[in-house]
Amino acid sequence: MGIGLLLSILIFGSAGYYYIEGMNLLDSVYMTVITISTVGFKEVGSHPLTPDGKIFTIALIIMSLGSLAYVGSNMARFVFDGELANYIKTYRVDKKIAKLKDHVIIVGYGRNGEQAAMELAENNVEFVILDKRDNVISRIRENPNLLYIKGDATHEETLEQAGINRARALIATTPNDADNVFVVLTARSMNPGLTVISRASELESQMKLKRAGATNVIMPERIGGQRMAKLVHQPDVVEFIEYILLQKSQDVTLEEVACKNLAQRFVGKSIAELRVRETTGANIIGIKISGARYVFNPDPQMILSRNDQLFVLGNPTQIKRLKEVMQSEVNLKK
Repeated sequence: MGIGLLLSILIFGSAGYYYIEGMNLLDSVYMTVITISTVGFKEVGSHPLTPDGKIFTIALIIMSLGSLAYVGSNMARFVFDGELANYIKTYRVDKKIAKLKDHVIIVGYGRNGEQAAMELAENNVEFVILDKRDNVISRIRENPNLLYIKGDATHEETLEQAGINRARALIATTPNDADNVFVVLTARSMNPGLTVISRASELESQMKLKRAGATNVIMPERIGGQRMAKLVHQPDVVEFIEYILLQKSQDVTLEEVACKNLAQRFVGKSIAELRVRETTGANIIGIKISGARYVFNPDPQMILSRNDQLFVLGNPTQIKRLKEVMQSEVNLKK
C-alpha cells in the first residue's frame, strides 16, 4: 500500500509539472522527486516557476510530507513489530512445504492438534499445521521447527498450498464438527488415496464424517470417558497398555510391520516357519489379513501373504531384526 501511495504521488506531481509548467517528462519527474524528497535543488529550466507552478509545488510538498510520514511509520512498525521477521519466516516455511512429500497435514492447532504434532515429531514424521487464527499462528511461530500455513482448510487453495496431493494423511482436529466435515470432504475429493482422520464432538457427526470420506473418526470425550471407567475396574490393564503405547519405553513397543516386502521364501508359508521368537525375540500378537480382517493371537499355522500386516511386540532392536529376517531371501544368523 505504501509503495502504491508513493507511485501515485510521483505520477500526480509529474503530470502537474508537465501540464502546468510545460516541462518535458524527465524534467517533470525530476522536479517531483526533488520536491517530495525536500532536497532543495534549484528548479529546472531557464526561468523560475510560474505562480500556478508554485501553488502546485506547495500543495505537492504538503501532500507528500503527510504521505511520507504515513509510509515511514508503517515501515517502522513492519520492522520493529516483528512483521518483517514473520514475513521472512513465512517465506522460508513456504519453500520447505513445497518440497514435502508423504507428509501429514494437521488441521487446527488446539489441544488435540498440538498433541498430534508432538506424537508425529517424536516419530520423525514430517507435518504441516493449518490454522486460520492469528493468536494460534503467533504461538506456532515461536517454535522454529514447526511448518505452518495460515488459512482456512475448507478452501482448496489452502490445501493445495499444504501439498495435499503429495501428503500421506490429514488429521482434522477442529472443535467444530461442521468444519471437519467440509475439510474431510474437500481433502477426499482432492486426494482420493489420502488417509483422513477426523475428530468429532457429537455422536451424529461420526456417520456424517464417514460419509464425507473420513478413514477414521475419533471422539476424544468418549475415549476419555471409557478410559476413566476402565481405570476403575481394570487399572493395571490400562496402565500396561499406556506403558507400551504412550510412554515411549525403550524396553517394549507395539509396532505395525507390513508384509509387502516379505521375502519370496516366506510367501505362502506359516507364521511358525518365520521362527519369529527364536530368531528375533519379538512376538506377533495380531495380524490384519489383506487389509480387512483382524486376528488376535494368531495361530502359528496361519499362512502369510504380502497383503498382510503384522502387529509385533518387542523392543526396537528385536523389531528391527524381525524386519530384516522377513525381507531376507537367506537365513540370517541370530
